[in-house]
Amino acid sequence: MSIIEPGQRILFMKVGTHAQEPLDEIIERKTKEIEDAGYALWGYGGSTCHPQMVVQPFARAYEELGGVIFLCMEPMTSKHYAPPLRANEYSVDAIEWKQIPPEVNARGSRYALFIKNLRREDFELPLSRTRVALGNKMGAIGSRYVRGRVDKACLEVTDKDDPKNEHIVQIGLVAELVEPYAVYLRNRAA
Repeated sequence: MSIIEPGQRILFMKVGTHAQEPLDEIIERKTKEIEDAGYALWGYGGSTCHPQMVVQPFARAYEELGGVIFLCMEPMTSKHYAPPLRANEYSVDAIEWKQIPPEVNARGSRYALFIKNLRREDFELPLSRTRVALGNKMGAIGSRYVRGRVDKACLEVTDKDDPKNEHIVQIGLVAELVEPYAVYLRNRAA
């Protein structure tokens, strides 16, 4: 199955150095977390992919149709030098909090995606063949939405192309989202 077939839903995200840790080290650490715990938490920030308002309903609706949401990541040079403070709790709704197991680490992030099957892949994603799948910009062409400070989006791949807005990104990393898909993080002092 191709990830970029019409009808497929993906979460696109630009990734790089995060909380003072280079991307290669993050990938190695997350791969081990998946081996040890069955999942990893992929940390992120920003409001375009809010856990409760965007990612959870987006993923849940597609999974109910039998689909799998793929996290498609474009590696980039970044300078995220926030302190690598480890979150020790997560929440689906920001009300009830659960402990993060010691073998899973989310550092320097406000939110996180639950992922499995993290792997390096190399393919082109034409954002002009995607549409924003949820939110106030629903239906917008992916290449017009993902630009400037917008570095992530919940998208649906379509068979319609918009050559005037062509923008192809190089995907280098893929994972699958798993329930509960996206969560809030916090570090609560013991």
